[in-house]
Parts: sequence; C-alpha cells; structure tokens
Amino acid sequence: MFGIVRPCTHRLSEGLRTEWMAHLCGLCLALRADHGQFARIVTNYDGLIVSVLTEAQTGTTPAGRRTAGPCPLRAMRTAPVAKGEGARLAAAVSLVLASAKVRDHVADRDGLLARRPVAAAARRVAAGWDRAGARTGAALGFDTALLVDAVDRQTGIETLAGPGTPLLTVTEPTETATAAAFAHTAVLAGKPRNAAPLAEAGRLFGRLAHLLDAVEDREADAASGAWNPLTVTGTPLTEARRLCDDALHGIRLALREAEFTDGKLVHVLLAHELRRSVDRAFGTSSCSHTGLEVPQGSFGPPPGNPYGPTPGGPAAPPPPRPPRDRRGLVAGCLVWAGLACTCQMCCGSYEDPWSRERREAPCQDCGDCCEACDCCGQCGEGCCCCGDSCGCDC
Repeated sequence: MFGIVRPCTHRLSEGLRTEWMAHLCGLCLALRADHGQFARIVTNYDGLIVSVLTEAQTGTTPAGRRTAGPCPLRAMRTAPVAKGEGARLAAAVSLVLASAKVRDHVADRDGLLARRPVAAAARRVAAGWDRAGARTGAALGFDTALLVDAVDRQTGIETLAGPGTPLLTVTEPTETATAAAFAHTAVLAGKPRNAAPLAEAGRLFGRLAHLLDAVEDREADAASGAWNPLTVTGTPLTEARRLCDDALHGIRLALREAEFTDGKLVHVLLAHELRRSVDRAFGTSSCSHTGLEVPQGSFGPPPGNPYGPTPGGPAAPPPPRPPRDRRGLVAGCLVWAGLACTCQMCCGSYEDPWSRERREAPCQDCGDCCEACDCCGQCGEGCCCCGDSCGCDC
C-alpha cells in the first residue's frame, strides 16, 4: 500500500469513513475483476482518489455500489464497495503507477532487484501491468500512453539533471500524468467544465507526490547512493516545503472551481489529509488556529512498563484477561494484515486480531480534521468536513 494520502480513520466521520473504505475496496476488487488476483497488490491510496473524484461529480447512486463478501482485510466482514467506471479508471491508473514504481526500484537496484534475474522478472511484471492498464483505460476512453510516456521521460530528465536544475523540471512528468488522470474523471462524470480545474488539481497533486516521496526517501537514498531529486539538484528542504505549501494552496483553489454533487470526501482528502501528508513528510504538525508548527512526536506508547507504578500513586491494574473466543493463528494473522493495511492499527480503535479485545491505537492525540487545514476558518460556518451534513465548500 503506497500513496501520500493516508487518512487516520478516527478523524473521519462514520459516513466519510464508510465512503473512503468503499472506494479502497472497490479499487481492489476492480483490479481483481479485470486483471486477476495478483493485480490486487497494486492497490494504493493515491489511485483511489480517481474513484472518489468521479463519484463526487456524479453523486452516489445505487448502481455505483454493491455489497462485497467477507474479506480478511475487513476482518471478515461484508461491506458496500464502489463499482463502475470510476473504480475501473482508478484500477488502470494504479497499474501504471505501480509499474512505474517497480521500474524505479529496478533502476535504483534496490534490495533483491540488484540481481539481474530478479530485475528481469520485475521488468516483465511491470510491462504486463502497463498492457493491462492500457486495456482498461482504452475501454474507458482514457489513453494510458500519456502515463507511460511520462514515466519514460522521467528517466531521461533524471539523467540530465544536476546541481541548479529547477526542481519543477524533474517533477513535470509526474504532474502531467496525474493531471490527465484527474481530468478524465470529468469526462466519465459527464461534466466537461470540470476538466480544466481538475487537471490543475491533478498537476499539483502529482507535484506533491513526487516531492514528498523525495523528502521521505532523502536520508535512505543518501545512505544507499540512490538518485534523489533534492540531493541531485541541490534543493534545500526549505524550498521543497515552500513548493509543497504552494501546491496545497493551488489544489484548494482548483477544487473551488470544480462542480461537485457531493464533494465532502474530496475536500477531506485533497485539502485536510494532504496537509497532514506534507506535515508528516517534513516532521512537523500544523494547527491552523495558532499558525504554529511544532515537531511531530513519534507514535506509540512511552518507554518503560505501562503497568508499573506512577509517581505518588498506586500501581495500575494489570491488563484484563483475554476472552475465550480467541481466533486461531492463521485467522488472526489474516485479520492483522487487514487492520495494518487499512491503518486501523495506527489510528482510532480496533478489535485485537487474536483476542478480539477492543484496543486503542497509538494515534489518539493528532487532533480533529479542523486542525489540518487553514480553510475552515474562512467560510464562516465552521469546519466543512467534520460532519456529514454541513454545507461549507471552502
């Protein structure tokens, strides 16, 4: 599961959380339906934005949902999932994105991909994903050659880049690819007027994806000697942060120009959660109500014995005994994988995979969605995404 938009589910209202999971599962099942079980491994958080954008323009309809059967990644529960052209376009885009990521790892000779036989096999898999994405894209009127061409141009641009090369020259292919994908959602939704603003939002989203990936990998790339745009071009982190903040502002402006039937989830993901993605990459947390940035603390419990005595007080009670209806080893592992992949073990509360006890995730103090973005205070109606029924379109 790769991608820069990874919302903490406890910050979403129940309705928005259900919608987000519907698109995530819908993308996964669309990949299986069109391209087989193995293709499901390319499911990613950024690809589902395409599905979300399509439905935000058309509105949720009964024809756009179906009930999926039990799945280990949903703790063996059924759930409503998105279906239709938006999910299929997201699948096509995800295949090409995953292909590009594989080829990038091959070029960097990461891990096992430094071995020629493994690298050759990875290239064949990537080529197969390109062809599969092209078939689905063609059925939807979307030419994935735009994405493949952008990926191919990326290699040449990186080869020529050096100190003093503008960073936006390096990010251009990614921007072009995501702009095309975002704009085509307007075609699928039958709202051609949305194509231009969504293309702009997609272009800036691609810039953010490229920059945040570079920031997060900067130290690891330096240690391994891998190519990194910030290092190669000599761009300081302060300039990278400025470009990210400009992109965030531009995306919000572009979304205001687009017409949505129901744009709440789009706003949450592309305004609030993108801001958190930037903060996470740069190691800061922002609060729009104070205008301050503070270092972001690490997740997880404090060191030491959590059940030990506290200063001046009695020892805490021992943890409760696990219930008797424990899951078996295999079933528990499958449920654990599902909770981990959907971030439920990071944020909010969840059911222990084996003991079935209710657990509280370490991410409980990261605030509500209103703290993530400075647009809430501008509309005069409070936060526009904390509930399901508010109408602010800031």
